[in-house]
Amino acid sequence: MYRDSAPLSDWPWAQLGSLKYILYGPLVAKALYAHLGGGYEADQNWCFHVLWITALRCLICQAWLSYCNMHFLTKNHKIRKHGVEYEQIDREWDWDNFLILQAYMAIAAHHFLPFLRAMPFWNPQGLIYLIVLHMGPAEALYYWAHRAFHHDFLFSRYHSLHHASVTLQPSTAGTATFLEHLFLTCVMAIPLLGASWLGKGSILLVYLYILCFDFLRCMNHCNVEVVPMFIFRCMPPLKFLICTPSYHSLHHTETDTNFCLFMPAYDYLANTINKNSWLVHHSIREGQTDRVPDFVFLAHVVDLLSSLHVPFVFRSFSSTPFSTRWFLLPLWPFTIPVMFAMWAWAKPFVHTFYVLRGRLHYTWVIPRFGFQYFLPFAQEGINNLIEDAILSADKLGVKVISLAALNKKHPNLRVRVVHGNTLTAAVIINEIRTDVKEVFLTGATSKLGRAIALYLCRKQVRVLMLTSSTERFQAIQKEAPVECQKFLVHVTKYQAGQNCKTWIVGKWISFREQNWAPSGTHFYQFVVPPIFQLRRDCTYGKLAAMELPGDVEGLGSCEYTMSRRIVHACHAGGVVHSLEGWEHHEVGAIDVDRIDIVWKEAIKHGLKPVQ
Repeated sequence: MYRDSAPLSDWPWAQLGSLKYILYGPLVAKALYAHLGGGYEADQNWCFHVLWITALRCLICQAWLSYCNMHFLTKNHKIRKHGVEYEQIDREWDWDNFLILQAYMAIAAHHFLPFLRAMPFWNPQGLIYLIVLHMGPAEALYYWAHRAFHHDFLFSRYHSLHHASVTLQPSTAGTATFLEHLFLTCVMAIPLLGASWLGKGSILLVYLYILCFDFLRCMNHCNVEVVPMFIFRCMPPLKFLICTPSYHSLHHTETDTNFCLFMPAYDYLANTINKNSWLVHHSIREGQTDRVPDFVFLAHVVDLLSSLHVPFVFRSFSSTPFSTRWFLLPLWPFTIPVMFAMWAWAKPFVHTFYVLRGRLHYTWVIPRFGFQYFLPFAQEGINNLIEDAILSADKLGVKVISLAALNKKHPNLRVRVVHGNTLTAAVIINEIRTDVKEVFLTGATSKLGRAIALYLCRKQVRVLMLTSSTERFQAIQKEAPVECQKFLVHVTKYQAGQNCKTWIVGKWISFREQNWAPSGTHFYQFVVPPIFQLRRDCTYGKLAAMELPGDVEGLGSCEYTMSRRIVHACHAGGVVHSLEGWEHHEVGAIDVDRIDIVWKEAIKHGLKPVQ
């Protein structure tokens, strides 16, 4: 177990949090000064190059993170088919600490080593020196030091932090202690300083080596076997020179093998190579049969900015509840062409997955945004996508498919189609305080509104049902027991709720309409998208949701604005349906008699109401 109290294990700026990026400030200032002061020469503006290299290194890691989290592209060549959990994401949150360290060490080297100050832009001879110095001293030093870090004393105090991650991610490559990255920086410096000291260094050589180094490190930690087999068939000696992602992944599961940096030759020479290395590589590259999910939740995109809240865009951001952040705003224009491209060509795809009690749960996404569901000319296409997704689930052998709020179309198939409305109604009803005697209900004649009204009237709660249709109101009223019908009251204006402090909102309402609620009102809601929280003197509930059981595995992303491990009630309803093994479809009108049944089963299986 990693001990964070060991000397040089903590980063000096660990307490700064996100303010650590202020440390780049002096470098930015010096780069700007050199540029504005006319000193914009390759050998005079070292800070400029350091900052550019740092930015490019971040882009390389981000590109690999995006790729390896695109499950719909990489699923057949995944090395470890297990999701990345919140604990790992939090542990790797500051993966980029080493970039700050190496930026300042590069500045120090340039200041104290004169031969770095007059490098040309390019010297092709330096590439030969670089390769020789990397393949020899750098690789050898890394190999033996890496083995030393696996001895009990150093492993428990330092290297175990890196090995805490078994499902590798590109960010895992940067997750290590301060001491380890000091050493790694020295390893990287050997080829660069050696070539420069011999008079063959160049600015382009620095860019080339550092970016290639990071590219290979991220590749080896990406959990996707990307190196094709034909390379080793055509040139077998490359097995001694190329470390593949599956090769390094074995080091994280069998820690006494495969110690090399990029060249397996050192493991061959020291007899530390894992005997299964190339068999594992071969089996993964041959392609694997993807496991059929037991349960699928069919979601949709909400809006343009929230479309960036996915693991393959910003993995860390997607592990927190969605909210508008400053770094999303520059990307907003790029989401518009993506939206049109998805409209034209995209099909439903896998967004996330997790395992619950041995059952594989997928979230598929219909590539349509919330507003498109309300465009008359787009509805037929959306319905076709939903139907195609359900047909695909049926063909694959999925047992239960649950539909998100706006995805409410279904054909008659063997796969159990679940709208999740029963549990949604149960969640809303159980959130209402037991001492409430009157509620004001909008969206009263919808499926959920009808079920909530009928349930509450049985509990002798007076329900003010807002609807302009007398016919629909009367139809619902007739469904209630005769002795309970008097608790259902037909109203046609928002003014009717001006004395009621419990509003259940099933239809979007504006600020003007919210103003009719008295001070101290609590707004429960089942409307998509949620209403704006415009009244400071009132409180607002979130959309109906439940927390998944504690034994869920491989879950590392948040569902829209929900907190970690919390999912919308329509999602949770499908989970309960799957865990119970119910054979019926849950579609059409909600069976009010089943509301309590579904709620009790949800609690029995460990789902928890959101506090």
